[in-house]
Amino acid sequence: MLVAVVGGKLQGIEAAYLAHKAGWGVKVIDKDSGVPASGLGDLFFQLDVTAEQALTPVLNDVDLVIPALEDDEALRCLDRWTRTRNIPFAFDSAAYSISSSKLASEQIFSRLDVVTPRSWPGCRFPVVAKPSDGSGSDGVQIFDRPDSVKRHLDGSTRDWIIQEFIDGPSYSLEIIGNPGNYTPVQVTDLGMDSQYDCKRVIAPTDLSDHLILDFETLAISLAEALELKGLMDVEVILHDNRLRVLEIDARLPSQTPTAVYWSTGQNLVQMLGQIFLSIPKTGEGNRQPPRGVVYEHIHVTPCLLEVVGEHIMSNSGALHVCQDFFGADEAITNYAPGREEW
Repeated sequence: MLVAVVGGKLQGIEAAYLAHKAGWGVKVIDKDSGVPASGLGDLFFQLDVTAEQALTPVLNDVDLVIPALEDDEALRCLDRWTRTRNIPFAFDSAAYSISSSKLASEQIFSRLDVVTPRSWPGCRFPVVAKPSDGSGSDGVQIFDRPDSVKRHLDGSTRDWIIQEFIDGPSYSLEIIGNPGNYTPVQVTDLGMDSQYDCKRVIAPTDLSDHLILDFETLAISLAEALELKGLMDVEVILHDNRLRVLEIDARLPSQTPTAVYWSTGQNLVQMLGQIFLSIPKTGEGNRQPPRGVVYEHIHVTPCLLEVVGEHIMSNSGALHVCQDFFGADEAITNYAPGREEW
């Protein structure tokens, strides 16, 4: 089995790492050299996938193409190219088009009566402003006064979602499958840095059983509403003992699938491949009793060791996998003996 992972940054790390754990051969493709996932595949190709004529010699022998990027033009080109060659493309463009727009997602939430943080101006301050087309912590800002919000909106050409800023722990859940047949995987606990970028994933969750069930039921209803084929991530915050949805993403996320793999043995990339290659599932993704996992991003300098958000991985250069790494079972790292900062 040979797969192409298109995109070499955060999602590409996840896809290439878990594809190897599935025992697959991996080609990693990105328009830039030295991207983090370039060291995690069997082969790396520096290629702009919007130049479709260049795709054939690189992709013609693969069994599956896994997108690991959020560039709309690149996704359209890959979708078109794979259709003409009849090569499976692990991507649901219709569901992604909704989840990649926070405004469109809000319409789904409203239709399903999903609980979310209250929208401004019908809420108190502080408020959090998120660009509709942003992902994760991209562009997120906090405002304490109405005049600050007005200045921000007046000076921006983007569409924004503005909601009440609420405190509470954050959780994530992946759901995978086809309409009428969805599997919620494992709830994970998220830790954020000062910029609201995820710095740590913990599994299994500390949520109570009834809240886990509520979360799974919520994820299934959202997947059914999107008629999802493939994989979706749902992120929530717990406030006043109620789960409030922050965002959905109908694409392979970063960080949480690796934590799920180490905790349960379930490989979401392998399960995604089974869906798009129409391979019958064996058991429930090889699920094992969950074990405790901490997956975090550590920055080391001669003077400092700090746990920070995943953004530090984006500009780290090519990464590699090390077992038994300074007490960790495994690490994805740019460390080399003698290197002072890694």
